[in-house]
Amino acid sequence: MRRPKNRRQAWMIILGWIPLFGAAQNTTSNSDSLQPARHEFSVKQAVEYASKNNVQVKNALLNVQVQEQTNRELTSAALPQVSGSGSMTYNAKLPVSLVPAEFFGGQPGTFEKIAFGLRYNATIGAQLNQLLFDGQVFVGLQARSTVMKFQQKNAEVTEEMVKTNIYKIYYQLVVSRRQTELLDANIERLEKLLRETRIIYENGFAEKLDVDKVSVSLTNLQTEKTKTLTQIDNGYLGLKMLMGMPLNEELVLTDTLDYNQVRDGILDAGAFNYAQRKEYQYADLGVRLSEYNLRRYKLSKYPTLSVNAYYNKNAQRPEFDFLRHGDWFDIAAVTLNVNIPIFTGFAQNARIQKARLELEQGVNERENLKLSIDHDIQVAKNNFRTSISTLDFQKKNMDLAEEVFHQTERKYAAGTGSQTEINTAQTELKNAQTNYITALYEAVIAKVDFLKATGKL
Repeated sequence: MRRPKNRRQAWMIILGWIPLFGAAQNTTSNSDSLQPARHEFSVKQAVEYASKNNVQVKNALLNVQVQEQTNRELTSAALPQVSGSGSMTYNAKLPVSLVPAEFFGGQPGTFEKIAFGLRYNATIGAQLNQLLFDGQVFVGLQARSTVMKFQQKNAEVTEEMVKTNIYKIYYQLVVSRRQTELLDANIERLEKLLRETRIIYENGFAEKLDVDKVSVSLTNLQTEKTKTLTQIDNGYLGLKMLMGMPLNEELVLTDTLDYNQVRDGILDAGAFNYAQRKEYQYADLGVRLSEYNLRRYKLSKYPTLSVNAYYNKNAQRPEFDFLRHGDWFDIAAVTLNVNIPIFTGFAQNARIQKARLELEQGVNERENLKLSIDHDIQVAKNNFRTSISTLDFQKKNMDLAEEVFHQTERKYAAGTGSQTEINTAQTELKNAQTNYITALYEAVIAKVDFLKATGKL
């Protein structure tokens, strides 16, 4: 990935991150009489605040709770299922049966119409269902802890992604302090130069054109400062939104960053293990879940075994008087059920093969992640070495440009230098400062990227 070559490109990184973290929060305070809260945060405190308020992190943590309830639902499939029931029947028309008339002394070959039963019928009872063996259910029970770890690791990956972006935006804003200091110093120099040039012009030793050139340069620099301050304000808005902080609250960054802080620390991967990266841990858990899935479909070919039992009481009355004395008859049964899959139209074989292919895909992705991690580490190391070398060069160049400007300024004040020389020196100083700020930010980003690549952020 190409790094920004100037401040405008660097700020585009911040502005590009903003849409990734949801719509802006409502900045209206709960009460007009209340002052917005003020937060003074180090970068670590900013990360801690985001871990509690960033919407992506909160939803990832809620997914862990959702999975916990899903696991409870799965567990219930292996527990006894008990239910109660009751029914009341009113027979408006009793069923009629034909009975040989000779049973009652009638003519053989003839039949009597007799209604059997009573008008009212009541039944109450309880049922029990217990799964004794189902391979798919028991594999699901075994996979519960892995699924929970999978969701928890997803939350950690989300937190780390947010943490990385907070570090980058936070330090961009910290670097912006130095940027505004340099702009203020340049504006102060040009204001002094403008005053001196006007005095020289009024004494007849300079042209009006010289005064106008310095005035134009000063106006351009003041305009650039205004634009830079707007970009910094937008950067703060982006950081607040990433942290999940209401936009009307005040955020003060307490960490500092300078040339020596960026250069301190030797970046060395050392005895790096892929398991140090949360993304790898997440991918590894995904492979384990695919293994469970394959096993689940293999066990679907095994018979399932369950037992059902019920116990009911039944009563019949010619009148609706079940609450009075009368007989209630017991009805009970226990049933053992065996379901043996014989032929399912090859659906089971297809599911097994599909699960096997998905497992292979997961293994391939995990191995490819290793290559990606190796790439990230090496690129981050190369970028950091290059950015430190560039930072050293740009600092020396800025110091030299500042010295040249002061020498040219003294010559101009003494009347031995020209307007063109001092304008050129000012332009070169401004360019050197811009390049230094860009190099400082790129070195910080390279350091953050390396710590992220090695799982040490």
